[in-house]
Amino acid sequence: MPDYGTNKKLVSKEVNYLGRDFTDIRNNLIEFAKNYFPNQYNDFNEASPGMMFVEMASYVGDVLNYYVDNQFRETLLQYAEERKNVLAIAQSYGYKPKLATPATVQMTVSVEVPAKVNGSDYKPDLDYGGILSANSTVTADNGAEFTLLDDVNFKASSSLDRMKVELLDQESGAIPTLFRLTKKVLAQSGTRESEEFVFNNAKEFDKIVLSNEKVTEIISVTDSSNNKYYQVPFLAQDTIFETEQNTTLNDPDLAEFEMDTPYLLKLIKSSRRFTTYIRDDNKMELRFGSGISDNADEEIIPNPDNVGSSLGSGISRLDESFDPSNFLKTQTFGLAPSNTTLTINYNYGGKVEDNVASNSITGFARKVYTISTEGLDATKKATSEASIKITNESPASGGSSSETLTQIKENASAYFNAQNRAVTKADYITRAYSLPQKYGNIAKAYIVQDEQLELQGQLQVIDGQVVDTRTATKQPNPLALNMYLLGYDVDKNLVNLNRAVKQNLKVYLSQYRVLTDAINIKDGYIINIGVKFNIIVKRGYNKNDVLFKTIQKVKQFFAPDKWQMNQPIVLSDLAYQISLVDGVVSLVAPEVNNPNQDLILIENKHSKQNGYSGNVYDIGSASQEGIVYPSLDPSIFELKFPNSDIEGKVVGDR
Repeated sequence: MPDYGTNKKLVSKEVNYLGRDFTDIRNNLIEFAKNYFPNQYNDFNEASPGMMFVEMASYVGDVLNYYVDNQFRETLLQYAEERKNVLAIAQSYGYKPKLATPATVQMTVSVEVPAKVNGSDYKPDLDYGGILSANSTVTADNGAEFTLLDDVNFKASSSLDRMKVELLDQESGAIPTLFRLTKKVLAQSGTRESEEFVFNNAKEFDKIVLSNEKVTEIISVTDSSNNKYYQVPFLAQDTIFETEQNTTLNDPDLAEFEMDTPYLLKLIKSSRRFTTYIRDDNKMELRFGSGISDNADEEIIPNPDNVGSSLGSGISRLDESFDPSNFLKTQTFGLAPSNTTLTINYNYGGKVEDNVASNSITGFARKVYTISTEGLDATKKATSEASIKITNESPASGGSSSETLTQIKENASAYFNAQNRAVTKADYITRAYSLPQKYGNIAKAYIVQDEQLELQGQLQVIDGQVVDTRTATKQPNPLALNMYLLGYDVDKNLVNLNRAVKQNLKVYLSQYRVLTDAINIKDGYIINIGVKFNIIVKRGYNKNDVLFKTIQKVKQFFAPDKWQMNQPIVLSDLAYQISLVDGVVSLVAPEVNNPNQDLILIENKHSKQNGYSGNVYDIGSASQEGIVYPSLDPSIFELKFPNSDIEGKVVGDR
């Protein structure tokens, strides 16, 4: 109740809100009593009954303030200390904490196939080279189990998925009869598990909990009717990446690139989806949608433009039960499973012990190998299937227990800042390089702002005739980016990408690009070059040996992995690398076709008949102060045939 003085006027009492600990609260209460109740109580002796109540109130206030402060602190990722709170906040940021980190190892897989005769040409018969499925698992000597991360396709070879071919056996007349095909593939540790969950009536946002702790990957979720459920970051996302084989049936237009690009990346819409949630007991929870209807959302939430129309696809009336504020009957958040059984396949586990030594993985726990071609010799086919061998030439690494709370905080903050979006040019380049290998390889990427022609000036009438005096200038187009790309061929030479790879990349980037950004995918330009130099060798050194080492140095300098688009050739850097070769005294300018007397001469190689790109480039005009600049169009210098395109001479000794 309001406190009134003798004149019946409300007396305002000042309250100090700054004192929050026991001592401050106690002192504030004493001060409050002295100011506003001087006649009612004035015994503030430590042993007095009144002080007992003051200190009890101070105790309660101190405890309450502690818990208020603590609860507030636990809502902030940076200061939270309880594991359940850190997990909850991190996942609200979109980051899924790692319950365990599986070890990763590079496996060497080989299979033997018969020879195929084509006139006088003998090569391995790839019809007997099948596909080792990613569902295959292998075991190490210590019992650790590893699962292949990708299919091993022995019917195709690319620069990033190279296949080594070895002759194993031949007849007395030197006619090959048997070849060995070898490929590399990554494998990941963990145990494969399968669980079934029965769903009766549909339940909004239903959820299930997997039995095993430290689940690292959900492999597949299918229902009784073999419908697939897709994992999404959040239930409102209805577009999912799907992989399909590059065949004539799936895409007649891109099937011609089947050998180089065996898989296509598609974006599909699916109402059957789920998201995952990590619980504080280290178990994974799968959460499903709220929809209870297989009908399209447009049938439940009508388009107002079609209501009352006579269009065949239109809706002539509103469902009486329709509630525009309730989306739970729609597919907006995905369908809720009902009257079905879900089969969930997943991997779990990961520990330091999974970092096994080299050559400790030698056998299959589960081998899924298929040869799709019909009409093959049954004996040869069986022999080929039985010849598959697998091992790890290098040790496994990366296996560890779950992330610490500090690691979760830092990773969640970084993930939230990135927002899983490509915003800067560097973001787009990073995403291009991260395109999964089976969809194609991106060797070089460069991105620039798109430009559009803009007419400046106006039409003029001269001598009674309309004359166009306008000039066209290039202006940046803020709504579009041009991405220039190059790939590798099987010999790791730069090539233009085929249309299948470009299409896969376009689909892949569509999930990360900003809505207002348009990405134009274009071919980069390859400028093939040759290198000429003369050296003086230190007296007493073997000239041929020094020259060989110098040429190797030049090869290393122009190694494809070291060069990017629009990177200039700094001749002084190359000269420095040559000077490091033991036995080299100095460089001498080549005399032929060298008007500037450059110590190192760079020449353009452009003959298509000789295997070059065909791009003609004036090296002399592009050179300035010892630097060879690339063209204005995104381009890259390539020393394509180093064994013939490097010409070095020893012109003396000293």
